[in-house]
Amino acid sequence: MSKQINSIGSLLFFSITLALTSTSGFQSQAVQAPDGTVSFESGVLLVDTYATFSAIRVRQARYYFDLELPEAIGEPLKKVVIQQRRGSEDIDFRTDRTKAYLGDHRNRQEPLESTTSFNEETGEVVVEFANPIPPGKNLTIGIKPRRNPDFGGVYLFGVTAFPPGEKSRGLYLGAGRIHFFENFNSSSRYILDI
Repeated sequence: MSKQINSIGSLLFFSITLALTSTSGFQSQAVQAPDGTVSFESGVLLVDTYATFSAIRVRQARYYFDLELPEAIGEPLKKVVIQQRRGSEDIDFRTDRTKAYLGDHRNRQEPLESTTSFNEETGEVVVEFANPIPPGKNLTIGIKPRRNPDFGGVYLFGVTAFPPGEKSRGLYLGAGRIHFFENFNSSSRYILDI
């Protein structure tokens, strides 16, 4: 008799679990606060930061920020804010030369339509996508400095991601690190910028 009760209990638990998971469809939903603020359910990842040229004063450089959007983030990516946090001097950017692609800086795929603005007071480069990027994608954003800094050293760039919506809460992804060198030699890594 107790084996029948255990079997019925197990069957009931399995049925309830199956019903709940089939109605949810295994899709994560974004977190929405009572005031309507939308945020990601889990983390967007800053995978890599890369400068095409790491010598000081180079005008042809571009700084790439590779992001991964896991399926579990619950919302698409609408906007990315990149802000210089550390360095010997402030770097100015040419917003008209920003590029964004699916993939990463080594394997750029489909171009993404975006608009870019630069706030000289805060040093924020704001990249907003025309169409939000859905979860499960990787992308790279290439921002163009007017030139690399005059002084070498480590420069840090904070990266914050935002979901769509009038009231969206940004998720700070961390700082991308670029090291600029006083003397460029053939052992420094670089890629050609198209």
